[in-house]
Amino acid sequence: MDRYQKILLLILFVSSTFLISACERSAFSWPTTETGTIETITPVSHRELSRYLAINNYHWDNLDQGVPPFLVTALPKDLHRIKDITERKRLFFLSLLPSVLLANREITLQRRQLLIALRHHDAGLPLSAPQQMLISDLTQSYRLHHNPLTDPRSRKQLLQRLDTLPPDLVLAQAANESGYGTSRFSKLGNNLFGQWTYAAGTGLVPKERSAKQRHEVRRFDNLYDSVRSYMNNLNAHRAYRSLRAIRTKKRYRKQALQGIDLAAGLRLYSSRRDAYVAEIRSIIRNNRLSRLTTVSLRPAVAKGDALNTASL
Repeated sequence: MDRYQKILLLILFVSSTFLISACERSAFSWPTTETGTIETITPVSHRELSRYLAINNYHWDNLDQGVPPFLVTALPKDLHRIKDITERKRLFFLSLLPSVLLANREITLQRRQLLIALRHHDAGLPLSAPQQMLISDLTQSYRLHHNPLTDPRSRKQLLQRLDTLPPDLVLAQAANESGYGTSRFSKLGNNLFGQWTYAAGTGLVPKERSAKQRHEVRRFDNLYDSVRSYMNNLNAHRAYRSLRAIRTKKRYRKQALQGIDLAAGLRLYSSRRDAYVAEIRSIIRNNRLSRLTTVSLRPAVAKGDALNTASL
C-alpha cells in the first residue's frame, strides 16, 4: 500500500468515525458534505408538508433528479384528513424516502469502515481506538456472540447483517404497519413499524392487549430513529435470517436488491405469515415502489442557502 492509499484510508476512516459518533448523539447533527447539512422539518399540517416538498421540487415524477437530503422528524397529525388517498400516499412515501436513503447510507459507511478495520487486523496492523470502538459497537448492535476480528463465524454473520435494505420494502412495511402514517402509534410515538418493547412504562399500551400480555409499542424521539431501529431489527434478529440469506445470494450474484424478493423473509414479522408477505408485495406493486431501487440522494444544500422552514 503506497503513501497515497494510506492517506486516503485515513481520511475515509476519520470522516466516517465522525459520522457514526454523531449519529449516536443525534440522528440529525452530522454534515453530509463540507458545505452542506441535513435539514430537518416538523410540519404541523399536511399542507405545510406539501408546500415544503413543492419548494424543493421533489415529486414522484422527478425522482431521477435525486432525493433532497432532509428529515421529517414527525409526520403531521392531520394526514387522515386528506380525502384523496393517492395524495396521502404520495406525501407519506416522499416524506420517508430521504430517511430510508440516509439510513442506508449510514449502514454503507459503517460497512466500508468495518472492511478497512478487518483488512488492517488481518495484515497484522494495530487498530486505532475509533476502529476498536466501531468493532465493539457493531458486535453489540448486531447481536454477535464473539469478536468478528478473531472468530470467522461471527465475522461472516456481521458481514451478512451489516447491509442495506431496499427502499421499496421499507416503505411498504411502514405503510402497512402505520396505516400510511395515520395510526395511533405513529402519531403518538413516531413508531412506523409496530416495534414492541417489554420495558414497562416506556411505550404505548395497545388497546387490544390482554391482561396477561406485557408488551408495549415503542416510542421514538423521531421518525429517523424508528427507521434505524427497524433496519437493525431486520438485520440482526434471528427471525429474519431467511431475508438476510436472500440478500446475501443477491449480492453474490451481483443482482439488485428488490423488496418483492426480500419480502419472502418477512413471514415471521406477522402472525399472518404468507398473507402478510403477499400484502407487502401488493403494496409494492400497487404503488410502483420498485422504481425506488435506483434513486439516490441529491447533494446537500449549502449552509447559506438552506431554507428557513419556520416560515412555511
